[in-house]
Amino acid sequence: MSDHPAIDPTAPKLVYVQVADHITARIEVGELAPGARLSAERDLATEYGVAYDTIRRATALLRDRGLIITIIGRGTYVKPTD
Repeated sequence: MSDHPAIDPTAPKLVYVQVADHITARIEVGELAPGARLSAERDLATEYGVAYDTIRRATALLRDRGLIITIIGRGTYVKPTD
């Protein structure tokens, strides 16, 4: 699952949602374990071949879904299990 999918800007699903869905799938299959640190947003943008702002929207969506937490100055992590 680590291979990043081809993001399709012409698909009916918004690009940032496609990215968020892929990261969600990585979390669900355990590729990104609870407590794992995500790459920096700029690095994720390069990995997925999308704009930095697209990654910012995707990570905001993942926070809204309760899957990740961001600690300012420290990074973004997969939310630990309670």
